Amino acid sequence: MEIVQLVGFALIATFLIILLKEQKPVISLSLTLGAGAIIFLFILTPVESALELIRTLSGQAGINNMYMETLLKIIGIAYLAEFGAHIARDADQEAIAAKVELAGKMIIIMLAIPIFQVLIETVLSLIPGAA
Repeated sequence: MEIVQLVGFALIATFLIILLKEQKPVISLSLTLGAGAIIFLFILTPVESALELIRTLSGQAGINNMYMETLLKIIGIAYLAEFGAHIARDADQEAIAAKVELAGKMIIIMLAIPIFQVLIETVLSLIPGAA
């Protein structure tokens, strides 16, 4: 599916959702969730290719694989949390959307702690008489 087909699909889905929202809200919500899932699945292949390229380039640059994997996980969690929050908002569940965003932020902080630790240790090693 090319981007033109994806946008066409999204526009058709949006039109159908708007038409059905008043008379059939359950079907409208189901269409919204289904269209979102299809769009999400569409982007998985290009994202997978991009991730492989990033891994290859970071390996060539000599960057520690743990740092790259952590950064990629953080980016993935940010996008998934945003996607989940948008789905909750589509269902008029703002409170759940806020909780999904908060959970994503907390997981990101937990994943980033080892990177912060290494960063602080590096800075301290550069300061004479520190530590």
